[in-house]
Amino acid sequence: MILTKAQYDEIAQCLVSVPPTRQSLRKLKQRFPSQSQATLLSIFSQEYQKHIKRTHAKHHTSEAIESYYQRYLNGVGRNGAAPVLLELANEVDYAPSLMARIILERFLQEHEETPPSKSVINSMLRDPSQIPDGVLANQVYQCIVNDCCYGPLVDCIKHAIGHEHEVLLRDMLLEKNLSFLDEDQLRAKGYDKTPDFILQVPVAVEGHIIHWIESKASFGDECSHHAYLHDQFWSYWNRRDFQEKINTNAGNGTLEHKLSTWLVEVRRNVVTVFFQDNLSSEMSCR
Repeated sequence: MILTKAQYDEIAQCLVSVPPTRQSLRKLKQRFPSQSQATLLSIFSQEYQKHIKRTHAKHHTSEAIESYYQRYLNGVGRNGAAPVLLELANEVDYAPSLMARIILERFLQEHEETPPSKSVINSMLRDPSQIPDGVLANQVYQCIVNDCCYGPLVDCIKHAIGHEHEVLLRDMLLEKNLSFLDEDQLRAKGYDKTPDFILQVPVAVEGHIIHWIESKASFGDECSHHAYLHDQFWSYWNRRDFQEKINTNAGNGTLEHKLSTWLVEVRRNVVTVFFQDNLSSEMSCR
């Protein structure tokens, strides 16, 4: 699916004032019925994560934490079954899962002899039944299942989708009888940063020579492109084995959401990204 920059900006602008809940996502789908649920969810998640990064610090001051904790205690004191934490997170415009983490940490600091470790907190967020207070466990659970941008449930879904697309891509390469090395094989050779697949024999896709393939099951906005170039693609280019070129049609005013594959090449300092939907029908060996 291809979006113009104007279409993307319209969706992003609509997200400015909505909380990261599934109810908000349903309203977004009603507003933009021609866009797929996957596209809207991916944009929704990315835009909200940008917002959280900008406002994260103000929610972690000692004053803010104490205020949230007292409001939580007062709320569950009146009605322990009400979604107190979820409503508090929405009211202060903070991700429900992150609010749950704040309150859980503060609760454990008050009730445990030693400060809770990060691993203990993460384990309790993944499995709220481990939380030693039943009311808080239920409140945390409500936050986790209603947060569509953060939290262990979202992380699990993202991991599953990413793995699914790697499997589909592997099957596609095997179907084409292409010789390749996957991430595990590359790590065994000592590479710390690796693409999903290195093609041992390059292939041509619509006139572009492809040496390695990286699959991203998310919306490719400008910010994420820059991040991937900085965090991943440049490190491939700096290795002798990976020195090829990224070729592209970026800059034509379109943004693409691909729950498919990014095909990437690199040569010298020309760095752009080439997208392909139907990889299998376009591949030919070189």
